[in-house]
Amino acid sequence: MGMERWVLASRIGFTYIGTVVGAGFASGQEIMQFFTLFGERGVWGVFVAAVLFAWLGTRMMLLGCRLQARSYEDFNQYLFGERWGPMMAALISVMLLGVTAAMMSGTGSLFEEQLGLSFHAGVIFTVAFSFFFILRGIDGVLSVNSLVVPVMFLFIVMVASHAWQAGELASVVSLIPEPRYAHWLPSALVYVSFNLVLTQAVLVPLGAEVADERTIKLGGWIGGIGLGIMLFACNLALQLHWQEVSRLDIPMGHVISTLGVGVKFFFLAMMWAEIFTSLIGNVYGLAANLSQVVPLRKPLIMLLIFGMGYVFSLIGFPTLVHYLYPLFGYCGLVVLGFMVFRRMPAG
Repeated sequence: MGMERWVLASRIGFTYIGTVVGAGFASGQEIMQFFTLFGERGVWGVFVAAVLFAWLGTRMMLLGCRLQARSYEDFNQYLFGERWGPMMAALISVMLLGVTAAMMSGTGSLFEEQLGLSFHAGVIFTVAFSFFFILRGIDGVLSVNSLVVPVMFLFIVMVASHAWQAGELASVVSLIPEPRYAHWLPSALVYVSFNLVLTQAVLVPLGAEVADERTIKLGGWIGGIGLGIMLFACNLALQLHWQEVSRLDIPMGHVISTLGVGVKFFFLAMMWAEIFTSLIGNVYGLAANLSQVVPLRKPLIMLLIFGMGYVFSLIGFPTLVHYLYPLFGYCGLVVLGFMVFRRMPAG
């Protein structure tokens, strides 16, 4: 039973990581904006984010378990009550659709800019793969993350280790940029809130599905610590290459280029995989919620979500990220506040 618990907890942790890590994380742009810009203080931001991911992610799954919540609609109704709960769930549905569109646009841009293929071919290819795995339900989401996330984790740690070894150990502190902003804590909080408010689409029904609270707690901390290590590794690599990456759209691309040309294609595969794991988590959760209020079969709901996401993806990845992500982050702070202060239901 002990080994079975560890295996299931690891799958939960990997799914948590895979849902959080997306296009912004893979490119390095997200990490640079939320952490690296704060210089040495950014490391404290990474530490706070890791602790909050472990604590609040676990709490979210435990709430899903104790409420036996079928979707984030049930979760938000508990947090905000019968009057405001449906409104918050509707807002989160809009957020999930927006991020789904951003992820689909990201895959199209990846195929177009890096591989010289059609934007539309990239989107359609990714949608077809996503649809196949989501049809398998929560087990499909767990399986794909259990395969992709360990490879992703090792790759990021390897990149950071190479950047560390390539730099002068004594001059690491001098390579860290002067902070542009004084307050790293609000940035770390917004980063965590943005990601957690979206991961509830997966973590809440996952908690209800797993049921065993000891396994949920173990999985939540595996996910939180894993995210912390990946954040620290990427932040370190960006700090060591700050002079070269500070003005780039895909700063991690430059860091990867120092490893040789052959590694570039592996990085592109990892970047696509990171977008893919987030996309299936978002669409799975959104479809699970909408199936409770829309009288349509879940596969048809998923096709409608992908269709709407495709239309909005044509707006462009940079535009979607620039306007949507900060707005969603501040909305997420409200959810985090209620999660922290709302009493846990009896187990």
